[in-house]
Amino acid sequence: MRSFSNRHPSRGGKDALKKHKRLPPASQAPNLPSIVNSLDNYIPYLLAVDAGLSQQRSLHEAHDEAIGVTLASTPSIEWRPTISESAVPGRESARVKIQSLEYELFFVLSTLGYTHSQLARAALHPLYVTSGTHVGAQERTAAIQTAAKHLLDAASVHDWLARRAEGRVTSPLCADIAAATARALASLALAEATLLAVLKDDPYPAVVAQNRNKTDTEWMYKAPDIPRVRAHLFARLCLAAADHAAQASALAKATTKGTSKLHEGLIRYIEDLRMASRARACRFFGIDAELSGQTGTALGWLQCGLQELGHEPKEAKKGLSLSRMKKEWSDKREDKKVEKGSGWGADAGKLEEARVIEMLEEKWTKMNDTIMTQTVPSPASLLSGLPSGREIHSIKPYEAPKLSAQSLEAMRAPPDRIDDSGEEPLSSDEDEKAAKIPPPGAFPGTQDQYRRESTRSYY
Repeated sequence: MRSFSNRHPSRGGKDALKKHKRLPPASQAPNLPSIVNSLDNYIPYLLAVDAGLSQQRSLHEAHDEAIGVTLASTPSIEWRPTISESAVPGRESARVKIQSLEYELFFVLSTLGYTHSQLARAALHPLYVTSGTHVGAQERTAAIQTAAKHLLDAASVHDWLARRAEGRVTSPLCADIAAATARALASLALAEATLLAVLKDDPYPAVVAQNRNKTDTEWMYKAPDIPRVRAHLFARLCLAAADHAAQASALAKATTKGTSKLHEGLIRYIEDLRMASRARACRFFGIDAELSGQTGTALGWLQCGLQELGHEPKEAKKGLSLSRMKKEWSDKREDKKVEKGSGWGADAGKLEEARVIEMLEEKWTKMNDTIMTQTVPSPASLLSGLPSGREIHSIKPYEAPKLSAQSLEAMRAPPDRIDDSGEEPLSSDEDEKAAKIPPPGAFPGTQDQYRRESTRSYY
């Protein structure tokens, strides 16, 4: 085992986060890759120090040997929780003082997971802007694939933290680094990535956005066609996403017990994602029924979707409705947030899914009233026969960046041994004997005076 010093570039990551926080909202999204780069440069050093404290191996590229670390002093690090509820409403949470590299590792990797989620959000933003040029099919597919990759990376990071936290003995200092929180965030990212697999081949949200685009000169659109088998498959994928969101919601609510709890907005977002996923599944079951000529059953599934979203039935919307006015006001406010590029998407896609269902309901109702005239089944009878979900993604193990051999050698402390000069130093006893020997030619009793004079320099 060789010695290892405790010098590591921790200030670079903190400075990058502070600079990012001071940027205006429009400049924060392009700056996210630099945050990932700073964290990836810092994590190998942090993992190497952690491995040295626990005597682990194989955390660097070239050597398979144990790394020994001796802390010169107890570390004192401060982090501000980002997803915990503040004790004072409207103010930032107080900084948490930690004296363990274990919690430093949890905060750093949690920040990496958050950054990947923000990168996914930034990649999807152009798909919802209605004031610019309409996004083509290829650009839309590329944006969705990029966002899905970032979400799966975030799920891998949070899953790694959850596995590590489950074996921890001490209780966490805040809800941000609790094991249940990490597991909830991993399930949340997996649910969102599953929905993106459906969104990639779902033309209806793009049609709704194109209809609302004021700069689009086209006035007529061909009705999108989805094969029956794919519609049923998409419905089961949405149900799988709803199951993951339900698991994340249960874990997030369990974390709220005690003095430290998760932010209410995060818990509400997870629950909204579960509702939007189930509503989207109902919409695809309706598409599957409509392709088979069962327009009445298709309308019943659309009513199931609106019920999952918490919307009033169509019969209850006659006349002046306070909830309907509130919905229209919230829709306009969400559109303004999308155009500004900040604060949008807090409803986890409920507004978008409601618009798609309402568009299909208006179209199919006209068809059923004039041509088909089929009976619309009740939502309860349809929801009782929901199938199970189907998985498409799995969380891959997180591959932490490894420290290079050159960086490892640069961080090694000097060897704790004497110089190889071939001469052994005098012991303390020999030093005392040499001090008692008088200089040559000195008068008796004057050796101290000669010794003081020998320490001076004359020019």
